[in-house]
Amino acid sequence: MAPLVPTPGRPRSRPRPRVIPTLLIDSDGRLVKTVKFGKRDYIGDPINAVKIFNNKEVDELVLLDIDASRKGTEPNYAHIEDIVSEAFMPVAYGGGLRTMAEIERVYETGIEKVILSSSLLDGSDLIREASARWGAQAITLCLPVGAPLWGKPKVRLAGGRKPLKGSVEDIARAAAADGAGELIVYSIDRDGTFDGYDHDLLSGVADAVDVPVVACGGASGVADLARAVTDTGCAAVAAGSLFVYRAKGQGVLINYPTAAQIAAGSATETD
Repeated sequence: MAPLVPTPGRPRSRPRPRVIPTLLIDSDGRLVKTVKFGKRDYIGDPINAVKIFNNKEVDELVLLDIDASRKGTEPNYAHIEDIVSEAFMPVAYGGGLRTMAEIERVYETGIEKVILSSSLLDGSDLIREASARWGAQAITLCLPVGAPLWGKPKVRLAGGRKPLKGSVEDIARAAAADGAGELIVYSIDRDGTFDGYDHDLLSGVADAVDVPVVACGGASGVADLARAVTDTGCAAVAAGSLFVYRAKGQGVLINYPTAAQIAAGSATETD
């Protein structure tokens, strides 16, 4: 029997990507949304958002405290536990994690994965130590990336104010070698803009590492979620504004595409 060969131009099925709402909370525990890591809009109570996402059967959630690292404070463990206790899906948490003891306390709240980032600033072995203890699958590294007016994009920590030396790809490789089991590549320049993901940035990181890469920053619609996977090699997509607003420039509406809508967006690709 002759081997089966895809017919040119015929659509073929692709597995649907993981689609992850990203919830930003401030130091007061409020749900907020930023634009390019700057201007903030108040969205509401994160617990209410989680309850809505439960009903919409989301794949998982990312919860980021955007003030903890900047202010040098520990995570608000009680608030995290309150949020996680309402969630029917896995939740990953990031923000203010600098020690193994803090990570352990976060896990005790019911979090399934921790997201590290600021540890890259102090040159600590936190990624390596945490991965050795809890396993790479439980350790995610977030790489906020921004481009200057001239020059190449850089990993920029502390709310985008502190650029790291070295290329984004080299930093990603080092993090994966240290034991990060997943990387979130968060485009600062596209955060909250609805301008679409930065495919060049994502492709560069996905090609450089052998761990899953999650796209974040700029999602414009369901079709954009699928393209970020098929066109860049990312394993999953995350978004904030897309899931908390009706549309760009419109009011708050916690939303999430149905399984059918996600599948439709990623179902075909022309060979």
